[in-house]
Amino acid sequence: MDSSSLKPSPTPFTKKSKLAKTFQRVIHLNKSTKPLSKNTAFCLQLVPHETKPRPNCCNNSSNGDNDDDGDGEQNWARNRAAAAAFVAKLFAAISAVKAAYADLQTAQFPYDGEAIQSADEAVVSELRSLSELKQAFFKKRIYSSPPHVTFLLAEIQEQQSLIKMYEVTMRKMRSELDSKESKCSLLRKQLDDVVSHNKSVEKKLDYSAQFSILDDIVKLFDAGPGGFTAALRYAVRSVRCFVKVMIREMESSNWDISAAANAVVSGVVFSKGSHRCFAFESFVCREMFDGFDSHDFSLPNEPKDETRRGFDFGDRFKELKAVNPVRFLKTNPDPGFGNFVRSKYMRLVHPKMETSFSGNLSQRKMINAGEWPETCFFAAFAEMAKRVWLLHCLAFSGDQEVDMFQVGRNCRFSEVYMESVNDDVFGAGEAGDGGVRVAFTVVPGFKIGKGVIQAQVYLSPAVRPDRC
Repeated sequence: MDSSSLKPSPTPFTKKSKLAKTFQRVIHLNKSTKPLSKNTAFCLQLVPHETKPRPNCCNNSSNGDNDDDGDGEQNWARNRAAAAAFVAKLFAAISAVKAAYADLQTAQFPYDGEAIQSADEAVVSELRSLSELKQAFFKKRIYSSPPHVTFLLAEIQEQQSLIKMYEVTMRKMRSELDSKESKCSLLRKQLDDVVSHNKSVEKKLDYSAQFSILDDIVKLFDAGPGGFTAALRYAVRSVRCFVKVMIREMESSNWDISAAANAVVSGVVFSKGSHRCFAFESFVCREMFDGFDSHDFSLPNEPKDETRRGFDFGDRFKELKAVNPVRFLKTNPDPGFGNFVRSKYMRLVHPKMETSFSGNLSQRKMINAGEWPETCFFAAFAEMAKRVWLLHCLAFSGDQEVDMFQVGRNCRFSEVYMESVNDDVFGAGEAGDGGVRVAFTVVPGFKIGKGVIQAQVYLSPAVRPDRC
């Protein structure tokens, strides 16, 4: 047998394998070049996973077959990168449309014609870009530039759209903040107006209440001494208010309150520190009620004609009872009440005291010249002077005779003529041999006809059995 006959012939399997690969490649190309119908979705030229060429290490393929497999992998990778870049570009275009539309909405509230026109042009431009991407998709023209460059440009456009969205949001929030601040300013102004209105109403109510009180006092006074007692308490309340203002000014000026109280009533030991205010009340009442027994309050330049005295006192009472004293002094040329206020202020407020409180004597000079300051200190003084003046007018507007009396120091306490302002002293007085004695008079007493209004006194334990 010839040896050549024993030589193996080429197997039909190998030839069939090469022919199958060639045929499969031709069929694949025909499928990829087949035109798309209008109702068919676009399909990228990507090699299916199951037909992707793979290197065959089990058979002895030629070098040409290996080159075909490498080209398939490169085409698959290139197609995939192009698709990713196109999708990134599409998303960036959508973000740009959103940012332009948000800018358009912001320009409408509040209305800005120029901004609306500019934003509308931007929206149209971005929609046109999005339409161009749609046409490129249907025409299979997605390879406009290298994929990595397209991807980077899309990322930049995406970030720019986000920044624009943030800017639009900031403008909107700034506009809302300005609107809220404007509303707050308006509400704050309304609140100030309401507070001012309430204060004016309170003042009117206060004066109307005073008017009602004084009307009741007049009715009581016509019936007996009870009306004068109510008017006296009404005046004493204003004295205590002024004393509080005066003590507050002393504390602000670093006065020694104990030394000042001792200068007013020397040698008195107060059982409580708060009782030092009674010393200042005693000083104020002594100055304000000085001359109360006289028809003209012992004031200089007052008319001495007594023919219409009762009529004048009644008119003065009605004229002054329901007005602001400082405003009355500024607008009323009647020198009676003004002369009383000026004289009492000069006696009660020492120049050194005024200098200590305000740093100068400008207020004193104004009052002495017939001008009336509008300070809190003078307003409290004027209100006190008004009530004492009304009490004096009430006392001399009737037919009953009115006398004022003070209680001397070291006198025995009498419940008929006196009223204690410090009841805590009775326990200490009863422990001593001499009982309690009067240290000083705080508010003077009055005799109206046959009736007596008790004087308010500060008591202290007796140190010696002297009688007055």
